[in-house]
Amino acid sequence: MPKDFSRSLRIADQIQRELADLIQNEIKDPRIKQITITAVEVTRDYSHAKVFYTTLMHQDENFLIEKGLEHAKGFLRSNLSHRMKLRLVPQLHFIYDESVERGFRLSKLIDEAIAQDQAIHQTDSDK
Repeated sequence: MPKDFSRSLRIADQIQRELADLIQNEIKDPRIKQITITAVEVTRDYSHAKVFYTTLMHQDENFLIEKGLEHAKGFLRSNLSHRMKLRLVPQLHFIYDESVERGFRLSKLIDEAIAQDQAIHQTDSDK
């Protein structure tokens, strides 16, 4: 019989869904309205959770977003305790996820390389 997802993965997934809902519907702070929770990692003892987030806002505004998340951390944890049936609700640690930005940058470089390659081959076929 195949092994199901571990409990920590299920808890991390549930935390991600609940935090996304809380940020979207309950938080009134405009600094953190435009973020996306990309992943959550929970420690084995469920005492800490790394919450990875990304935003479409400019990189310079990331400082404001971090301040907003730090300010809302207690509210989010308190609401998680009401929504989830856990004996211990993990401490939340917010970490900016650069993978989306890095992927966009790499995609742009690939598109530029393809365009340059096509331009070179176009001039070769014209000769």
